[in-house]
Amino acid sequence: MSRCTFLGLGVMGFPMAGHLAAAGHDVTVWNRTAAKAQAWTGAHKGRAADRIEDAVAEADFVFACLGDDPDVRAVAEQAIPAMKPGAVFVDHTTASAELARELDTDARDAGIGFLDAPVSGGQAGAENGQLTIMCGGEADRFARAEPVMDAYAKAVSLIGGAGAGQMCKMVNQICIAGIVQGLSEGLHFAKRAGLDPALVIGAISKGAAQSWQMENRWQTMVDDRFDFGFAIDWMRKDLRIALEEGRRNGARLPVAALVDQFYADVQAMGGNRWDTSSLIARLERDL
Repeated sequence: MSRCTFLGLGVMGFPMAGHLAAAGHDVTVWNRTAAKAQAWTGAHKGRAADRIEDAVAEADFVFACLGDDPDVRAVAEQAIPAMKPGAVFVDHTTASAELARELDTDARDAGIGFLDAPVSGGQAGAENGQLTIMCGGEADRFARAEPVMDAYAKAVSLIGGAGAGQMCKMVNQICIAGIVQGLSEGLHFAKRAGLDPALVIGAISKGAAQSWQMENRWQTMVDDRFDFGFAIDWMRKDLRIALEEGRRNGARLPVAALVDQFYADVQAMGGNRWDTSSLIARLERDL
């Protein structure tokens, strides 16, 4: 078992750190709001640290799951210099590939390893230990960290060098944006055509149109229920990162850009914290 530190105890980090403790790892946690760290130690076996430097000093692996590039940079600037030689910093935040490459350089200079390792699966995946993790970094660092990440993952893949994990997550979000918009339009069309959505989904979900979003979200979309899941605010942050990277590398992303604006429309309806499947609300409520 390893000595692990988890930085950031939001809806993802809290259960992820819990899975590490349940797997038998020696876990220390830190959170900007100390009350969350105390709540975690009340629910799981482990310790809370008041300072990042104290939290990471003896860790073999330091995991972080934060909000955006500025949050990661601020935490990493304190964590990396305080980590012991040979330790590995694993960033589970969905952030930019540019930042991942910067932190990889900083980690090398400090004599430690770095992996950018964004996750897919949302809050339910974190709670159930069924996340998909896409990693960028050196193969030897990945080989050491993978068995530890298995505590909260169903699949862990090394995609390439530093930044490759973040770019893979961008592909994930680009694909999801198009799929959810297509599903929204399909269900909207079915309802306007007077078809029973349950019968329609029962028919098409066994064919080429099948997707995770269809299987898990069609009923709540039809029922106009969106107070759960992956929030639009976070999806727009992810799409912003993908679109910025696309402008840098020359990728043309017309559908992702359009759906990003559709999400802005839903935010204007008050749906900032609604699940990403709420794209259908924009179609239904514009009638």
